[in-house]
Amino acid sequence: MTNKKLYVSNSPESIRLFDQGWMEILSKVHFSIPLIIFIPVIGYFTYLAISSGLLGIIDFVAWSMLGFLAWTLTEYVMHRFIFHYHPKSEYGKKLHFIFHGIHHDYPCDRLRLVLPPSVSLPLAAGFFFLWKSFIPAPGLYAFMGTFLLGYLVYDMFHYAIHHLEVKGKLWNTLKTHHLKHHYVNPDKGFGVSSPLWDYIVRSNFKETKPESKSHTAVS
Repeated sequence: MTNKKLYVSNSPESIRLFDQGWMEILSKVHFSIPLIIFIPVIGYFTYLAISSGLLGIIDFVAWSMLGFLAWTLTEYVMHRFIFHYHPKSEYGKKLHFIFHGIHHDYPCDRLRLVLPPSVSLPLAAGFFFLWKSFIPAPGLYAFMGTFLLGYLVYDMFHYAIHHLEVKGKLWNTLKTHHLKHHYVNPDKGFGVSSPLWDYIVRSNFKETKPESKSHTAVS
């Protein structure tokens, strides 16, 4: 474990990020907003997939599982290679701080733990057209429904990890994994909703076992 302090404050309050009031407002969001926006969208995509009558139950489940799996990979790649990309220019450094650096400096800021709609909606639209380019409907709708569900799970888990006390071994494992990313080593543990890809590409935290004491016989 490192002795270096990897954060500025654990206060749940927000610091001022922009001078312009409208930009400051757009940078903050209550954790319930993604639920309000994306649950109807997920429901709509699921409805389109089922109502088409062209997907059997096996195909629907298969596309849905692929969509969720695709999200876990997307989450990992974005977190590791985009959010943790460290540009050299001053402008690039400012952008990095706005998008992710502020979260590491103020990890418990309650209004900057889920993606604001100003970011999540353009990303969702971009991914929809990306998947649409090579996944035919109605499989696309089942895929997109669980892809967005994966994003919603990520946002809610992220908020809960920093602000809620949830009991359970599985949850504690997930919470410990993410908090180590913040407070032990920010270059490890990039999965938030799942540590799957951290284990696959070996960016997980190594478990260290306590050394056993050897006993020598006294003659």
